[in-house]
Amino acid sequence: MKEELVKLIELQKTDNDLRRLKNIIETADKRRAGIEQEFEQHAFSIRELQRRRESLKAEQLENENRLAENKTYLERAERNLKHAQNQKEYETAMREIDTLQKQINNIETKLVETMSSLEEVEKELSDRADEINSLDSKRAEALESLDKELSAARSQFETLSAKRAAALATLPEDWAYTYDRLTQRNRDGIAVAEVVNGSCSACHISLRPQMLVNVRSAKEVIICESCSRILYVEIQEAEATAQ
Repeated sequence: MKEELVKLIELQKTDNDLRRLKNIIETADKRRAGIEQEFEQHAFSIRELQRRRESLKAEQLENENRLAENKTYLERAERNLKHAQNQKEYETAMREIDTLQKQINNIETKLVETMSSLEEVEKELSDRADEINSLDSKRAEALESLDKELSAARSQFETLSAKRAAALATLPEDWAYTYDRLTQRNRDGIAVAEVVNGSCSACHISLRPQMLVNVRSAKEVIICESCSRILYVEIQEAEATAQ
């Protein structure tokens, strides 16, 4: 295979890795925010459950106090009924008893509903106990993993950047210029495209039979007639064709 083409293929692979690493580096803040948001959503739902539990407990206590208070009033009203001296006192005591009994029934109904809701919340919190206990540690692990990946990406990016500069310097000036121009022109940064199943892998246009033969022979640099990218086949296939 033509030496310049081999260098261009390796240079393209290096650039592909650089773009991947650059994406990791540039999206790190967004991914970090995503991790924070994901764990915040879990934490928020747990805090809501905990607030709901405290609210239900307060509501239960209030209803229990009101129930005890109304039962005290009811006992007093029943005593008044027993000691009524006339019809008016009797009717007044009966009305008070009736009102208090309705209030007590309503409070008892609310109390049952509150206790039922509280039981459901307690069960959900119990079911999520492992999640609650491990939430902070899992968040820390996720952020630490991201930091390690980011650190490795930055280190590798610096190494590959130096490798790219050195490789570009070994190319003839016209080829280096052509390569750079193609990478900047194409949004995907692809200047050297592999031929797959007889087609350019970048624009997917089928190659003419003679052009396909020329690419496989690898004796010269062939440009795609459609997208102007430099074409190549895998080294093993090119060598097999040459033999």
